[in-house]
Amino acid sequence: MDPAAAAVLAAAPRLGAVRLVAVDGPSGSGKTTFSGDLVAALRGRGARVALVPTDDFATWDDPVGWWPRLAHGVLDRLAQGRPGAYRRMDWSAGEPRLGATVHIEPPDVLLVEGVSSGRRSAVPLLSHLFWCEVPDPAVRLARAVARDGHPSEPLFRRWQLFEEGWFAVDGTGDRASTRVQR
Repeated sequence: MDPAAAAVLAAAPRLGAVRLVAVDGPSGSGKTTFSGDLVAALRGRGARVALVPTDDFATWDDPVGWWPRLAHGVLDRLAQGRPGAYRRMDWSAGEPRLGATVHIEPPDVLLVEGVSSGRRSAVPLLSHLFWCEVPDPAVRLARAVARDGHPSEPLFRRWQLFEEGWFAVDGTGDRASTRVQR
């Protein structure tokens, strides 16, 4: 069995009957790829898995303040065994605005992927925290720009400065259950 999937399935549910798993780390560190592989491995073991990317919530101007939307719309409801829902950010017009509603039936595992998913306030609910890292910020910047296009480079430079401060204050990587080098 995939070691990451085995670690998740061995963890106790802490969000009602749901195992809440965070995949956190700086931009360009491989969180999305790792999360996709983990979802596939968990589903291959018969687990019902829902994936929520923090990109569905965060904006350049509000990188982490959106958490109450996730907590009230999804986490609180799943903890009660009820379906959750949230509206994802729609970037199609160039500026973020609330878009389509995403519905989440109670899964065995809820995987929240992205910057701040393993934040300190989530610790009591987390069954497992994966921390993805690539030590060189230039490599992470190049990956992010390659994914989102050259016009995003100044935004990602600013984002990386924010992340550095966020992770220093929150201490997310220090609490990781598993560290993943990508």
